[in-house]
Amino acid sequence: MATAIDDENFSELLEYDDDTTADKNASVDGTDGVAKRDVKGTYVSIHTSGFRDLLLKPEILRAIKDFGFEHPSEVQHECIPQAILGMDIVCQAKSGMGKTAVFVISTLQQLKPIDGEVHVLVMCHARELAFQIYKEYDRFSQYMKDIKTAVFFGGVKIKKDQDTLKNSCPHIVVGTPGRIKALVEAKNLNLKHLKHFILDECDKMLNQLDMRRDVQDIFRMTPHQKQVMMFSATLSKDIRPVCKKFMQSPLEVYVDDDTKLTLHGLQQHYVKLKDNEKNRKLFDLLDILEFNQVIIFVKSVQRCIALCELLVDQNFPAISIYRGMPQEERLSRYQAFKSFQKRILVATDLFGRGMDIERVNIAFNYDMPEDTDTYLHRVARAGRFGTKGLAITFISDENEAKVLNAVQERFEVNISELPAEIDISSYIDQPI
Repeated sequence: MATAIDDENFSELLEYDDDTTADKNASVDGTDGVAKRDVKGTYVSIHTSGFRDLLLKPEILRAIKDFGFEHPSEVQHECIPQAILGMDIVCQAKSGMGKTAVFVISTLQQLKPIDGEVHVLVMCHARELAFQIYKEYDRFSQYMKDIKTAVFFGGVKIKKDQDTLKNSCPHIVVGTPGRIKALVEAKNLNLKHLKHFILDECDKMLNQLDMRRDVQDIFRMTPHQKQVMMFSATLSKDIRPVCKKFMQSPLEVYVDDDTKLTLHGLQQHYVKLKDNEKNRKLFDLLDILEFNQVIIFVKSVQRCIALCELLVDQNFPAISIYRGMPQEERLSRYQAFKSFQKRILVATDLFGRGMDIERVNIAFNYDMPEDTDTYLHRVARAGRFGTKGLAITFISDENEAKVLNAVQERFEVNISELPAEIDISSYIDQPI
């Protein structure tokens, strides 16, 4: 269980460049006796063989059964047994491994709802991700009728959030740091009864100085004794000590650590071409390839809008999501794509982290991302949770080729040139 961070540690956190030197003797390599698990390959240190062995509440097990889940994933095997005992956790595991279910299940298991008291706070960097987590709580708590969950983020009028907190105070709050901080400072959101403090895609929030300050300010307004859990698909050795300053003797779970973060069943290829050849090649591939849903990543809002318009003009069922779009419109489009009303999504990196659309089986890097982390988060939208998928990256200059080489080196994966023909069974699950 974590206690509040003292002011000295917080000042260290704000000076990000000092973090690594300040924590040289901390448990980056797990040598200080703190519990740490580097999970390699298949299941390691398995506590349970099925969700039933976790001794979860019957209402949670019933919901899990409805989803068709029988066995916990690697990261769920490692984390849930400790999380439901209230242990602090920092966890890095590849996308699609079910990290969200770890904190959703473990907090619902521990929750003893009291009217008017917020016991769980989950924060993430993006509004769409907050909305998705909120929906996951809804799904897993569908048979727990006394549990109330709410989601708060910027881009919508704060009055609506204030009314929700006043008239139907939730037990679980999901949101983005800016809006949560505003509600706490206005004394609309009371965190004095908080028991669980969770950050999803924590590196994204703790790497950005302004967002980190918001997280720290909110953390200061919570009780000393609480459970703290942090999760991400990418968690560098530099940011791990920062995470642990919020915790006490956390369980550290780093699934496959910094390498081999790619997904089993995900085919990865590249295409070398000039920038002005991308549209034609994209249209040809969309005509040839079989797909359920596709996400196409671009590097700017302008390219996102223009490419989506071109796709619609060519009669492709496309929709776009990007920064600067009114929040209600963004959520409406997200829901349209998730509910399969649209089959092609053009997006900026706003959509690259944490978004979980089950039917997506092809991801295009129309524009190569600037770094290896972003590449991982993008391509992981296809082939979620062990399903098959296909990632195709367009390479149009030397810098993009260097990033591709860095991806192959870091993640120990071979990304080959796109062949003339691709076996459909290699990237899409066939009915038996």
